[in-house]
Amino acid sequence: MIRSMTGYGDAEVETPAGRLRLEVKTVNHRFFNTNIKTPSGFDRFEKAMTDALKPFVTRGHVNAYLSLDRSVAAVPPRPSIDLTKARGYQAALEELKEELELPGEPTLEMISRFSDIFRAPELDRTAGVEESDLVGLVEAAGAALRTMREAEGLRLASDLRDRLVAIEAHLSDVEERGPERLVEQRDKLRAAVQELSGHVEVDEERLAREIAYLAEKWDINEEVVRFRSHIELFREAVNGDGSEPVGKKLGFLVQEMLREANTVGSKANDATLSQASVAIKEEIERIREQVENVE
Repeated sequence: MIRSMTGYGDAEVETPAGRLRLEVKTVNHRFFNTNIKTPSGFDRFEKAMTDALKPFVTRGHVNAYLSLDRSVAAVPPRPSIDLTKARGYQAALEELKEELELPGEPTLEMISRFSDIFRAPELDRTAGVEESDLVGLVEAAGAALRTMREAEGLRLASDLRDRLVAIEAHLSDVEERGPERLVEQRDKLRAAVQELSGHVEVDEERLAREIAYLAEKWDINEEVVRFRSHIELFREAVNGDGSEPVGKKLGFLVQEMLREANTVGSKANDATLSQASVAIKEEIERIREQVENVE
């Protein structure tokens, strides 16, 4: 089983501070990388949240968004009043009245206009929220995230298997054409030597050495054997139990398969083999694009 690095998961929990909601989104990245955004006061939980995410995401860029809905929380405490300032304003208004000989008395409406006599309560937005609440929230969202990544991984695995089958078909063509090409090249060489020698009897021993040289130069059996070994290892990784991340291993095997395909192409000297090599490399490129999103 393989897992995609692209996924989404969310979870909610009720706390004394209100309803906490966590959304987790992941995209492909070479390493484990996090970006956690929290409401004011909750930044102290970020390390615990990051640690709780690690069992669910081995590799990938993680964006986590924590929000707090206080509409369901207890009514916040009322603002406090600076009575000293209020009395000062009252005294100032009374003095102003006497000095200017104005009618009326200082009223509550007048004094309340001086907003600095009120102090907003210093709220602890995390009051009643324990670290275990955040860890549990991360675990719930992480489980949903993993489920989605595994489902996407199943689709990726199916596509990768199809690509491997296509490559194996082209490799079979290469294996079949390889010996035929050597026979054709041997016959062409014999004909060319006879034509150049004026139909004089050909030195079969020397011709055999030349053919052996060409056979060694153009032999692609080793590349095909290694290629099939890479395919088998690739297939085993895709079909594994998912207990370990395999993205980096698959990426390495893709590079090795491309290396063998390039060597086959350079040794081809034959239209059929060249076409098969190109077709194989096209499939490898499609595999490489998919593997970039495998954890």
